[in-house]
Amino acid sequence: MNCNQTIICGKIVKLAQLRYTPAGKAIIEFEISHISNKIEASIQRRVTCEIFAVALADMAKTISGMEVGSVVKLTGFLAKRNKISTQLALHVTHIDTI
Repeated sequence: MNCNQTIICGKIVKLAQLRYTPAGKAIIEFEISHISNKIEASIQRRVTCEIFAVALADMAKTISGMEVGSVVKLTGFLAKRNKISTQLALHVTHIDTI
């Protein structure tokens, strides 16, 4: 299976400081708050959630220049938060400001 892509819009609600891995790669962790209305089983449903996200290299540097409260559209894939965690995180490969 090779299907793993996520696109979601939201507001940055937490933004950690840019740091570097032992291999020298820039990394940043942040959270977005998402609110939308979706149709499910012919019923309108309000969707609210907070999503943990991580970005590496140049993408991390780009996000580190943003502020809490910025509204963004994120594209990426789902993977474990880190090597030892079982929690999911959105690993961001592209970001647009809205």
